Amino acid sequence: MGLVSTSLNLSENALKVMEKRYLKKNEEGEVIETPEDMFHRVAKSIAAADINYGKGFSEVEELEQAFYNLMISLDFLPNSPTLMNAGRRLGQLSACFVLPVEDSMESIFDGVKNAAIIHKSGGGTGFSFSHLRPNGDVVGSTKGVSSGPISFMSVFDTATEAVKQGGTRRGANMGMLRVDHPDILEFITCKDNTDKLNNFNISVALTEEFMSAVQEDRDYDLINPRKKTVVKSLKAREVFDLIVKHAWGNGEPGIVFLDRINNCNPTPHIGEIDSTNPCGEQPLLPFESCNLGSINLSNMVRTVPGRDTGDVDWEKLRSTVHKAVHFLDNVIDVNRYPLKEIEKNTKANRKIGLGVMGWADMLISLNIPYNSEKALDLASKVMGFIQKEGENKSAALAKERGQFPNYPGSIYDGKKEMRNATITTIAPTGSLSILAGCSSGIEPLFAVSFVRNVLEGTKLIEVNPLFERIAEERGFGSIDLMERISEKNSLNGFDEIPEDIKEVFVTAHDITPADHIKMQAAFQHYTDNAVSKTVNFPHNATVEDVENAYRLAYELNCKGVTVYRDGSREEQVLSVKEKKVEEDIIPMDVHTGKLVPRERPDVIQGSTRIVQTGCGALYVTVNADENGMPFEVFNQIGKAGGCAASQSEAIGRLVSLALRCNIAPEEITKQLKGISCHQPAWAKGGKISSCADAIGKAVENFRMAEEDCGGNGKKGDIPMMIGACPDCGGAVEHEGGCAVCHDCGFTKCG
Repeated sequence: MGLVSTSLNLSENALKVMEKRYLKKNEEGEVIETPEDMFHRVAKSIAAADINYGKGFSEVEELEQAFYNLMISLDFLPNSPTLMNAGRRLGQLSACFVLPVEDSMESIFDGVKNAAIIHKSGGGTGFSFSHLRPNGDVVGSTKGVSSGPISFMSVFDTATEAVKQGGTRRGANMGMLRVDHPDILEFITCKDNTDKLNNFNISVALTEEFMSAVQEDRDYDLINPRKKTVVKSLKAREVFDLIVKHAWGNGEPGIVFLDRINNCNPTPHIGEIDSTNPCGEQPLLPFESCNLGSINLSNMVRTVPGRDTGDVDWEKLRSTVHKAVHFLDNVIDVNRYPLKEIEKNTKANRKIGLGVMGWADMLISLNIPYNSEKALDLASKVMGFIQKEGENKSAALAKERGQFPNYPGSIYDGKKEMRNATITTIAPTGSLSILAGCSSGIEPLFAVSFVRNVLEGTKLIEVNPLFERIAEERGFGSIDLMERISEKNSLNGFDEIPEDIKEVFVTAHDITPADHIKMQAAFQHYTDNAVSKTVNFPHNATVEDVENAYRLAYELNCKGVTVYRDGSREEQVLSVKEKKVEEDIIPMDVHTGKLVPRERPDVIQGSTRIVQTGCGALYVTVNADENGMPFEVFNQIGKAGGCAASQSEAIGRLVSLALRCNIAPEEITKQLKGISCHQPAWAKGGKISSCADAIGKAVENFRMAEEDCGGNGKKGDIPMMIGACPDCGGAVEHEGGCAVCHDCGFTKCG
């Protein structure tokens, strides 16, 4: 079925994402509602909660229209589960959950079961494994030995893989461990093997004691959580350096400042917070959930007569905040919770998380560079305004409906009674920002012009509409320029673009890590919960650069940090200096002057890799010469004589011929990788576009293994890293603490 028709001003890509992920479908998978229908469905369901508070039919109907207008204008959108499930049989509307994992087999496997139920309903889960006894500790009931928290994380990971949230929202987990847990070193390095824990983000919970020890260059204690006794001491800076080094290597682990989070815990008399949701922006108590939504700041700018730039429309922003808080409070009542205990705790604290998206667009509309003091000042002003008005609306709802049941009166002395324990959260808005046609969260632009995959084999140059308009007005826009810009992540180097435009249209790659941290801190100062943001680093950033960012985040009172160094996770083109081939060893027929293949020795060694392709399992054998260089390739797939088998054999013969003629393996893989067929597949997190693509990657991975183990061949297979969207094959961008595909709306973190 083609894209649904709509009168809404939505981009083609937004419609595609809606059709795939949000709109209701029948049993045959056909879309049976329009975007307008979806917004009516959601508005009607959420407004109905007002009946519980004595509102009449006409008042509820009026509220339904207000909620509909709020969403149809794209001024505000709730989190994805609310759009997907409100007014439908499932009715699970929350994005974030935290589940307890206590030090018993019963609690661990209750956690696995409960996580599966939540993932099936469309939510993501966070866990702290800090309460589990360490590896090697005695198990009292059997006198056996504990395998430790990391082994049990694998159990959760496997369960998540099996569920995968029905394909609508993928399983996402946060795994957290206190820095003073005896197994902390194993935890920091647990994702070195990229085959493991792929359904987890991991973060180390840093304490104030640990950070003081880092600053003072002294030891700190590791404490057995079961015995509450000191096991040993470690040098704090060495542990901190290990965290930093791994974050530099692949972006994980992230860090959260746990004591700082608990200093802001609105209900300390109920319990301590020891984990967050998968993206880290929502600290929650065990068996607690939160409902999120985001205001589109790009729609909160008004034109000012006689001025080239606009101004923030504060009255519109105030009205939007008030409606959004009302909406999110109603979600708590309408929600069908996956577990009774979650319903009890959520309704006792009534936490909501109102955030923003379109921040970069707002700055551009106001002609303010993202990496400027003026931008930081406006961030504080805008988020401070949202926080204040959100509290005002929550206080008004408390007078009308009652304060949240766990309201800690003594802690809130002198303050307003509140309906909600927390009001604000800055969440990632990967899919929502596609629907709204705005920049994601508080991130800068990822690119000004980029290539979008619209159909198989079809690519479309997409340009930021604000840039396109200004380029046309000032006479420097051209198709050729937009195509050239799409090949870079920056406007730097384009002399035809005026400098003032370059300053305003800065991208994530133009901005220093310090500027990223400062922006996060500016929003965090006026946010109840936490801020989800990616601190981008160029590929050539050093480990020390990451360390400096972590230290700055601590100094500026951030609650956590997620970093991403460009190219550290995605599959990369192998960057190896080609060995110079001396003329006297090039195999050449002295009579004809033509290349001839080297002779094959009687005995040769290599390895075989199995790769899942759209045509089935492909076995690729790569044999090496005496120098460890690929010498020949054999492929086997399906039955002999079949089309796939004959084609893969032919490719193997030609690749072998090229290798034996000393053609550089990198040149061969460059030609094979990316060739597409009608039936792609996925293997170990990487897209396999065709059998030819699989063979090219197998040869490349053979070279990587040889390079990394000094040619002794002992390291084994190097799994292909995620560099493309597992749903559509489009480019995955790291923003908002998550991996997001702007082609189809896929988000790694749910």
